[in-house]
Amino acid sequence: MNRFETWICGSPFWRYVTRRQLLPWILEGSELGEHVLELGAGLGAATEELRSRAARVTSLEYDHAFAAKLGARAAAASVAVIQGDAATLPFSNGAFSSAIAILMLHHLPSNELQDRAFAEIWRVLRPGGVFLAFEILDGWLHRVGHTRSTFVPVTPASAFARLTTAGFSKVTVDFRRGGFRIRALRARES
Repeated sequence: MNRFETWICGSPFWRYVTRRQLLPWILEGSELGEHVLELGAGLGAATEELRSRAARVTSLEYDHAFAAKLGARAAAASVAVIQGDAATLPFSNGAFSSAIAILMLHHLPSNELQDRAFAEIWRVLRPGGVFLAFEILDGWLHRVGHTRSTFVPVTPASAFARLTTAGFSKVTVDFRRGGFRIRALRARES
């Protein structure tokens, strides 16, 4: 992430928007279950709110400094913070009841790594688990905001095929001003 993204994502304004506007919409109609995997936790804008909605939260963050800061803050809140890569998740199969990624997927440097992350998320979800994501649309303003940062937008039109290929079912994409929500289920085993 560049300095601008780091500043925005660490601001009280962004924490407020995430907790009061984004999360309620992203989570609408979904049950998180008891153990949530938060992918791309950043500086923790969603972490506290997720902790209030689930018994356990494991937050994965790629950036070592961000993971260390979040880990120091979240230790008292019984949130496990792990530094790692979403394309190679360091968790056992079926470890989580749900997974959520807020503005993280476009930071993976290629469509192939995004697809690998989708497959990994499917692998670590339990049957019946839900994957939720919020992403921004491709556009000049978002490209400018990501100068000197990774920006590989997920196209909403590709979400169904890509997540279905990874094993998910009941994939939906919903839009609102500023971005879109992806919801996908790992089917229950028969």
